[in-house]
Amino acid sequence: MGDNLRGSLFMIAAMAGFAVEDMFLKAAARSLPTGEVLMLFGLGGLLAFVGLTRRNGQDIWSSAYLSRPILVRSGFEVTGRLFYTLAFVLTPLTFATAILQATPLVVVAGAALFLGERVGWRRWTAIGVGLAGVLLILRPGLAGFEPLSVLALLGMLGFAGRDLATRAAPPVLSNAQLGICGFSMLTLAGAILATVEGGLHLPDLPTAGLIAAATVFGVFAYNSLTIAMRTGEVGAVTPWRYTRLVFGIVLGATVFGERPDTLMIAGSVLVVGSGVFALVRTRKVG
Repeated sequence: MGDNLRGSLFMIAAMAGFAVEDMFLKAAARSLPTGEVLMLFGLGGLLAFVGLTRRNGQDIWSSAYLSRPILVRSGFEVTGRLFYTLAFVLTPLTFATAILQATPLVVVAGAALFLGERVGWRRWTAIGVGLAGVLLILRPGLAGFEPLSVLALLGMLGFAGRDLATRAAPPVLSNAQLGICGFSMLTLAGAILATVEGGLHLPDLPTAGLIAAATVFGVFAYNSLTIAMRTGEVGAVTPWRYTRLVFGIVLGATVFGERPDTLMIAGSVLVVGSGVFALVRTRKVG
């Protein structure tokens, strides 16, 4: 099997895993405060990545955690995870997933503005078209605008910032160690939100099972994503990130009875189409 094909299959598996993770967390938040769901999910992921780090013979603690890029990455990680989780809990899963698809476009723009990477007019045009698609999904100023939709936008910006900061992360940190850092911040954010919401509650067995399932799929998805990005060419593998939208739409419809309207579908097509074009142009330029 060619590296690009293998990497693409792992990327599709990762996106399916993330979509299923979101589904389980959204279901768990029906009977447990969102902050506690985040905290328990973060703890589960943290323990999993601690185990992976020890299995790989690596140190759990590293002074590199205190480096400026990692501290910046941690801040964006908290922002992305917190607001995106609130988005898919409080708004339709399909909607939050559609907004998230703009992340690669924002990463391309951020790389040009803050990291000095070269971006030509074609990719800037694609970024503009993709952001127009985001506006179609958000529909500000129209009757269908939902103020809570801003949560998905903030989550998307947080994830984009995290991805940009990851590029500057010290190479001495493994992906498992970055997982420890990320899930530690997620646990902290969940604990803070749980305090604001009024403290902790003992989850019943079905809810605990949902959170455990979300953790399993989340760790699986993270590892699959890591393998994908290390296997094939970035330009060939990364466009398959957009399959997450397909999985999100299917799960939203079958599990939660969601039905995307015409504006959401049109905006999603613009976001995905422009994102694939921008990534293809990145590959050609590279």
